[in-house]
Amino acid sequence: MIKILSKILFFLARRIINRYNPEVVAITGSVGKTSTKEAAFAALVGQTNEKIKGVRRSRGNFNNEIGAPLAIIGDFKDEDLKIISRDQPAGTKKIQKFIFWLKVILVGKFYAFWPFKLSYPQILILEYGADKPGDIKNMLSLARPKKAVVTAVGEIPVHVEFYQEPAEVAKEKAKIIEPLSVNGFAILNFDDKKVFEMKEKTRAKIITFGFDEGTDIKISNFENRSFDGKPQGISFKIEYEGNFVPVFLKNVLGRAQAYASAAAFATGVSFGLNLVEIADSLERNYYPPKRRTNILDGIKNTFIIDDSYNASPLSMKEALEILKSLQVKRKVAVLGDMLELGEFSIEAHQKVGKIVGQVADVLITVGPRAKFIAEKAKAEGLSENNIYVFESATEVCENINGIIKEGDLILVKASRGIGLDKVVECVRKV
Repeated sequence: MIKILSKILFFLARRIINRYNPEVVAITGSVGKTSTKEAAFAALVGQTNEKIKGVRRSRGNFNNEIGAPLAIIGDFKDEDLKIISRDQPAGTKKIQKFIFWLKVILVGKFYAFWPFKLSYPQILILEYGADKPGDIKNMLSLARPKKAVVTAVGEIPVHVEFYQEPAEVAKEKAKIIEPLSVNGFAILNFDDKKVFEMKEKTRAKIITFGFDEGTDIKISNFENRSFDGKPQGISFKIEYEGNFVPVFLKNVLGRAQAYASAAAFATGVSFGLNLVEIADSLERNYYPPKRRTNILDGIKNTFIIDDSYNASPLSMKEALEILKSLQVKRKVAVLGDMLELGEFSIEAHQKVGKIVGQVADVLITVGPRAKFIAEKAKAEGLSENNIYVFESATEVCENINGIIKEGDLILVKASRGIGLDKVVECVRKV
């Protein structure tokens, strides 16, 4: 049934693309896709510039053969998408799901076959997931982008267990920029060597972004800001062609958010916008995706960094850098398994443990793989009395109230399958 539905949606979406010819901005990478998509959308959606006439992005984390056609067909509400999300248990709300998919197909037919052209966005911002070889090729057969962003790959990419080696992941991601025309734009992370090397695989104009010297869109003066022990957000400057603009984003933390913003600036520049226009729209319209370094109030006057959506070695390192940078009473790291790492799993978790041992005051691990984090953190000098090892999120919820103290800063991060969003809800102030 899913395969039939997927083919129907794919057919309708491709016909809509061919008919309305929107400018597609495709975003891929091992980490940061959704934040970058939301930042790029925020940078463009508030513009009054004549070059920007209608912007739509795929919502949530719908980045596959179902999600991308959905975004092309219509701008469906978040509450409708919850019915078909991964969080909705299989076999539930069957009638609501049937009604939703019927609605999607009818809207798709309307835009694909109505005799007269209807109002349609000029720009589509879509995530192109690449969980396994061939995914990017499949997405390109749906909608070929005019602009493409590659966020990051990292040393040990997520989903690497589905590839022969880490280099194959980068090779798959690079396919997104190969078909770009000479008038297109490839927007690449300058700081990620594997991503920057992709520039040799495209005829398109290159715009790079990052912290390092030599990049086009340069991030500088970055700071995770806090006040009276409570994290507030991030501030940084964006520099481009001798000009710069300050940026402040509330309720998010980490360099990953600055990278997402810089990629959004690069996207805006590719549409002919200036830095002030982009910064103003980004600050007004950026709402960070849920469970990606969101700042929340916790019980016992604690503060939570909710980064529980997913985890890879690269994003785990970035999250721990946030913890390291903030001046607070006590730092608690609740870390769970990183999945889909295959033969690199033990090594990756041990590397995380090495960092944790130098950053956190208290470590709580969840899952069998995360035990390697605990072992390495202990070896690095973190007291055994401050290390707690649990098998599940439920078990953490049953014990965490007796572990945390007033004023703690609590980082929560793991792969989605570990379900640490439950832990966030357990310690979140209602």
